[in-house]
Amino acid sequence: MSARTKARKRALDILFQADVRVEEPGIILAAEAKRAASEPSRESSWLYAREIVDGVIDHRDDIDEQIATYSRGWTVARMPAVDRAVLRIAIWEILYNDEVPAAVAIDEAVTLAKEFSTDESGSFVNGVLGRVARTQ
Repeated sequence: MSARTKARKRALDILFQADVRVEEPGIILAAEAKRAASEPSRESSWLYAREIVDGVIDHRDDIDEQIATYSRGWTVARMPAVDRAVLRIAIWEILYNDEVPAAVAIDEAVTLAKEFSTDESGSFVNGVLGRVARTQ
């Protein structure tokens, strides 16, 4: 598993925790930073995870607007927390990280959704992200 794939999982965990606990992601991020400092073997995945979470925090309103615009029949608040976090990560990568091709961001997001969310989440995430990517 690549360092970026691991980083996406770490970012998913941080964003999901913040959502479920109704806390600011920055608070969870700070706690994870302390833990990461004691795990030098995971540094490569930690750096990108932090970049993702910081990016989602910085662009959350724009990202959530994209989710609301392109998710058919679902409000951001109504969708499962895992799907919301996965979409936020992938949309940040598509819109704000030129180093990650949209197809890679979508594929990674669909994989995360299939692994950690509902049976229908992979298709839902793929559809939303496909529509986002086509507008870019």
